[in-house]
Amino acid sequence: MSDRTSWRAVREEILGRPGAGAAYEATRIRFELGEAVRLRREGLGMTQAQLAAACGMQQSAIARFETGGTMPTIVVLERLASALGMRLTVELEPLDRAS
Repeated sequence: MSDRTSWRAVREEILGRPGAGAAYEATRIRFELGEAVRLRREGLGMTQAQLAAACGMQQSAIARFETGGTMPTIVVLERLASALGMRLTVELEPLDRAS
């Protein structure tokens, strides 16, 4: 059995546990939001401290967010989007169409 197959089997077993799917999805969302903010911030040549100042936040809060360590509120996402020259869009999709 290859390492890849082993990991896949372990992952499937873990995700089969009650509540694990929801926790996995929440983690994925946090990671993707943080990555999007980090990429945009870096693209604009901003430091975490500069973004934090523009949002009225602490640099450590930006660092935690960018690594997927926190799930932000809509208000925080709006502040981040504004500071990054972006517009926040929130969508709800039927599960059969979600990626």
